[in-house]
Amino acid sequence: MVEKAARAPVTEVVVVSDASDDGSDAEARGMGATVLRHEKTLGVGAAIRTGFEYALANGYEIVVVMAGNGKDDPAEIPKLVSPIVERGYDYVQGSRYAPGGEYSRMPLHRIILTRAYPWLVRTVTGFPITDATNGFRAIRAVLLRDARIRLRQDWLDRGELEYYLQLQAIRLGYKVCEVPVRKTYPDISSYGRYTKIRPVTDWIRNLRPILFLTLGIKK
Repeated sequence: MVEKAARAPVTEVVVVSDASDDGSDAEARGMGATVLRHEKTLGVGAAIRTGFEYALANGYEIVVVMAGNGKDDPAEIPKLVSPIVERGYDYVQGSRYAPGGEYSRMPLHRIILTRAYPWLVRTVTGFPITDATNGFRAIRAVLLRDARIRLRQDWLDRGELEYYLQLQAIRLGYKVCEVPVRKTYPDISSYGRYTKIRPVTDWIRNLRPILFLTLGIKK
């Protein structure tokens, strides 16, 4: 993935290692990526936040977030960045379900859950999103500097951060759109090695941003 990302028109490839012990840190470094390492496992939300903070500290104006396990295609990065650069959008969501999007080898339970979650977002926000759970996104740095978007909250250390940021972008009136992308899952026999998501527990946790923000429990 790092090698492919390096061929995309990006300024820097940054890999956040959440205390990985599989040697991928050194491999990514060897391919020219900047590696930011957590010395203990904090969660995917904390890892994304670390990447955001690095981007802000280094003056980047656009940040692209993508999976590190090969499910996203770095060649599609320009497709996500284009609406920001050319049409003034602030948050661009990659969608496997938008017209022109596609997916392959996705387990049935994920099809069901990734279809259900956008329905909840649409119901709460009125925004016609089709794929709220796809981690392939481009974000203008102005969102990350907005004091109303409080990414440094402990409850966002896991997967909740991605959904919190998305909801806040919509709720606060930022320009949000979707673009069609591909999502390619590994062969089902190796699926467990490509994800640490627990189908029930983690998906329940991911409902918390909708619940907390809608009820005013969190900001």
